[in-house]
Amino acid sequence: MPGAEFYMQFLPLIVLIVLFYFMLIRPQRKRDKAEREMRNSIAVGDEISTIGGFIGRVVSVKDDVLVIESSNDRTKLKIYRWAIRGKEASATESVEAPKDADKNAK
Repeated sequence: MPGAEFYMQFLPLIVLIVLFYFMLIRPQRKRDKAEREMRNSIAVGDEISTIGGFIGRVVSVKDDVLVIESSNDRTKLKIYRWAIRGKEASATESVEAPKDADKNAK
């Protein structure tokens, strides 16, 4: 059968394309989707970190621009939504939990 040889030549190329899809393209799309959902779920009061290393609490959200307070002296920064690296654990939750545990231990 002469057509079988023709298809057998392209079989390794087809296998390679399928492998690339499942090993590289699909996982990257999943990461992108999760990142996009995280950025779209940010609301006022959330603690975030930026790709530049700033950590702050979200004060206001308008379309693709957020305003965050970055320190105790209430320094406000305007950042784009795409510049958010991730949500941080709330500073008050992580600090208060050990204090409550210490009070209960005494």
